[in-house]
Amino acid sequence: MSDEEDIVLSELADDELVQQMHDDLYDGLKEEIEEGTNILLERGWQPYNILTQALVEGMRIVGEDFRDGILFVPEVLLSANAMKAGMFILRPLLAETGAPTLGTMVIGTVKGDIHDIGKNLVGMMMEGAGFEVFNIGINNPVENFLEAIEQHKPDIIGMSALLTTTMPYMKVVIDTLIEKGMRDDFVVLVGGAPLNEEFGKAIGADSYCRDAAVAVETAKDFMKRKHNQMSASA
Repeated sequence: MSDEEDIVLSELADDELVQQMHDDLYDGLKEEIEEGTNILLERGWQPYNILTQALVEGMRIVGEDFRDGILFVPEVLLSANAMKAGMFILRPLLAETGAPTLGTMVIGTVKGDIHDIGKNLVGMMMEGAGFEVFNIGINNPVENFLEAIEQHKPDIIGMSALLTTTMPYMKVVIDTLIEKGMRDDFVVLVGGAPLNEEFGKAIGADSYCRDAAVAVETAKDFMKRKHNQMSASA
């Protein structure tokens, strides 16, 4: 857009500013997202409303276009980075107000595998959707997953593998959860290029997620079901 320079964020009405932030997120403009977030805070917006209406909604649009092949990984990483800049400002404020999150996720690449772009993208998109994400990095033996579970008490465990040789390790993690009687406490999502739905089923995962956009949709569905079950049994 050639008139981008002419837009003064502070002069926009609230709803126009939120729309502009969706555009800026889409374009991966980090500084504009920081500025927009701060302007809305100065105008007395609740941090949770900025998160949901400006950032989460903006990332939802990014996620849909990524799923439909209109946006690609480099562009989505830029968007996610811009979203993180806004989150950085909001996170301490959200913690103060005890704002709700959709759920908590521990995500990591399994032992023997050092690929992390796909996993990081899932983590960022999940954060963008309103989840709290603990990314434990690459090359994780089962002990690392157990430690993170103990520490963060997640709703969802995400495992990634990009090599056919490391894929079977996902089953080691799931089997360990079964042995410890913990398997039913979590939704286990798996992903990575060599995987498919059959493999996900065979190792006992709840779902195989083809890409980050699908991971977000799947996680939201599972959390909805969990809340429905909880309210049904309450």
